Amino acid sequence: MDNELKRLVIENSDAIVKNWLKEVSQKRTKEYTSTISEGLFESTNREFVNVIFTSVDKQGITKELDDFSERLVNLGWPLSYLTDGIQTFRRVTIDFILSQSEKVDSEHLAIVLDMVDNWVDPIINQLVNEYSGSWEHTVSLQRVALQELSAPLIPVMDNITIMPLIGTIDTERAKLIMENLLEGVIKHNAEVVLIDITGVPVVDTMVAHHIIQAAEAVRLIGSRCILVGIRPEIAQTIVNLGIDLSKFPTKSSLRKGFQSALELTNRNIVHSKTKDEDIEILLDSLNKG
Repeated sequence: MDNELKRLVIENSDAIVKNWLKEVSQKRTKEYTSTISEGLFESTNREFVNVIFTSVDKQGITKELDDFSERLVNLGWPLSYLTDGIQTFRRVTIDFILSQSEKVDSEHLAIVLDMVDNWVDPIINQLVNEYSGSWEHTVSLQRVALQELSAPLIPVMDNITIMPLIGTIDTERAKLIMENLLEGVIKHNAEVVLIDITGVPVVDTMVAHHIIQAAEAVRLIGSRCILVGIRPEIAQTIVNLGIDLSKFPTKSSLRKGFQSALELTNRNIVHSKTKDEDIEILLDSLNKG
């Protein structure tokens, strides 16, 4: 950036910022920023222009730009806020410079445009690159969190765990189910695992194949698997497709599956009457002793 132009912009930063804030605020009623609090909107805008002017002294590449982009990602603001803001700043700056010029002709205009572009373009590139990198990192962390939640293994009692499955099961998720299942069985020392497919909308040949593989893997490490949540329409589909689920028990509900798990781990359900109400008390079977 030309030294004279640089001096002019810095010395008149207050006027340029005022014009920029005015234009940005006028757009607010039409954009997503209308839902943002007045205080946050104003403070973010002022931080934005401060970051831009800081880049003038440091030749465009600053840590402040990176920090500001990351902050916007954390706030959930879209990339358009950065690009629109910079373009507005570019126009406001050019208009101000030209307003201070004694003579404006095509040659002078071209010089001003070129100088401002050389200043603003690196700022745009750095802001966009840092924003994109921060966004991808955030999405990656969210994807990992969702994967962990998509195939949870929940210990509900000594030696008994449940894996509730909800939603569509594709190849990638099936792989995650297998990994979590085997790791969880060993970690929780589970003797019986209940795979609950109540929330799985469709059980086709591929889904059944993945479930059978998971159950077989559990069996190979010395545990047992019970498939629960077999709804009538799911049962009919399994029969029509000729899928063989005879290698491990199936139950229509989690309650029935849990009862079977208790029996497999040598526990009984004892019913007692107290004030005419049924109270189910889970007791370790005497066979254990």
